[in-house]
Amino acid sequence: MRRIIHHAQNKWLIRTRRSWTPWGTFFPVKETRDQTIELSVVMPCLNEADTLAICIQKAQAAFEASRVQGEVIVADNGSLDGCPEIARSLGARVIHVEDRGYGHALMGGIEAAHGRFILMGDADESYDFSEIPIFLAALREGAELVQGCRLPSGGGEVKPGAMPFLHRWFGNPLLSKLARLMFDVPVRDAYCGLRGFTRDLYDRLDLRCTGMEFATEMIIKSALSGARVAEVPITLHPDGRKQHGPHLRTFRDGWRTLRLFLLYSPRWLFLFPGALLMGLGLLGYALAWPGADLFGARLGVHSLLVASLCLLMGFQSFLFAVMSKAYAIGAGLLPRDVRVERFFKVATLERGLVLGSLALLAGAGLIAYTAWDWRSAGFGDLDYPTTLRSVIPGVTLAALGFQTILSGFFVSLLGLDRR
Repeated sequence: MRRIIHHAQNKWLIRTRRSWTPWGTFFPVKETRDQTIELSVVMPCLNEADTLAICIQKAQAAFEASRVQGEVIVADNGSLDGCPEIARSLGARVIHVEDRGYGHALMGGIEAAHGRFILMGDADESYDFSEIPIFLAALREGAELVQGCRLPSGGGEVKPGAMPFLHRWFGNPLLSKLARLMFDVPVRDAYCGLRGFTRDLYDRLDLRCTGMEFATEMIIKSALSGARVAEVPITLHPDGRKQHGPHLRTFRDGWRTLRLFLLYSPRWLFLFPGALLMGLGLLGYALAWPGADLFGARLGVHSLLVASLCLLMGFQSFLFAVMSKAYAIGAGLLPRDVRVERFFKVATLERGLVLGSLALLAGAGLIAYTAWDWRSAGFGDLDYPTTLRSVIPGVTLAALGFQTILSGFFVSLLGLDRR
C-alpha cells in the first residue's frame, strides 16, 4: 500500500513510506473528493511561522479575485513553531505528514487534495501566490503541467537577494540545460518549485522520490510520458524567513538532482559511454593487431590489451543499458519505449545464446591454438609478441560470449510477465 491514511479526532495523519510496521488502528481509506473544488494549493511546511500566514492569505485572495473554488492545504512535516495553528486559524486544511522530506510532505498534501487542478509552492514567501491565475489559465486551456520560470530568459524575474549567485548563474541554468538535453524537457527553469498540474497527471506519474528530487522527478516523468507542458513567467522574491535559512543544500541537492538525471536515463548513463568505449576498442584493434604506427609509435600487444579492456568495459556498459531499461519499464519507473520493444523483437534470447556461444567457441579456439603452439615448444617460453596476438583476442571473445549468454537469460527474467 503506497499511502495509508489515519483519521482520528478530525485530524489527518498521512504516512508515505512504502513499508512499515503498523501500530494503532490504521486502515486504508478512499476519501471522497469535494467535486466543487477546482484548485488545491499545497504548501509543504517545516517551521515556516515567519511566512506561512502571508502565503495562505495571498492564495485565498487569488481565489477570490479569480472567482475560483479553491482550498489551501498545509502539509506540515513536523513543525515546532505553531504552523498548524496558524494555518487552521486562517481556514487552511492541515495535513500532518510524519515521514520527513520535501517529497513526503508534498505527496501527503497532494493525496489529500480535492481539486481537479493542484498548485504546489513553498511557504517561505519566495513565491507569490497572487500569481495563481496565470497557472490556472494555462491548466484550463489544456496544459497538464504548468511550470513557473524565474529566469529572465523565460520572461521571469529574480529580485535582488532572492537566489544565491551560484544557483542563479551556474547550478540552475546548467541543470535545466541538462534536463532539456537528456529528456527533451520543454522548460527553461526545471528547478522552479512553483508549478500547477492536473490530478490525473499526478496519478499517472507514480512519483517515487521523497526528498528535494520530487519536483525534478515530476518534470522528467512528465516529459517522458508525453504530457502537455507549459511554462509561465513568475517573479522570485527573497526568502522571508528569519528564524532559519533555506532547507535547500546547494551541493548535496545538486548532486541528488544529477544522480536522478542519470538514473532516469540509461542511455546517457550506460549506452553512450559504452558505445564510446566499444568504438575506441575496435579502433585499437584495427591499429594494434597488425602492428600499425600511430604518430611515430608502434602499437603492439600492450595496445591490443588496452583495446580489449575498452571492448569489455564498453560491452558491459551496453548490457547495463539494456538491463536497466528493461527493469525500469517493467517496474513503471519509465514509460513504454517503442525503440526498446523493436530491439527486443530482434535481440531474442535464442539469438543471444547463438551469438554468445559462437563468440565463446571462437575465443576458446584461439586460446586452444596458442596452447597447441605451446605444446609444440615443449611447454617452454613462447614468442610473446606473436602468441599474445591470439591469446588476447581469444580471451576477449570468450569473455564477451559468456557475458552475452548470462545477460540474455537475465534480461529474459526481467521481461517475464508480472502478475
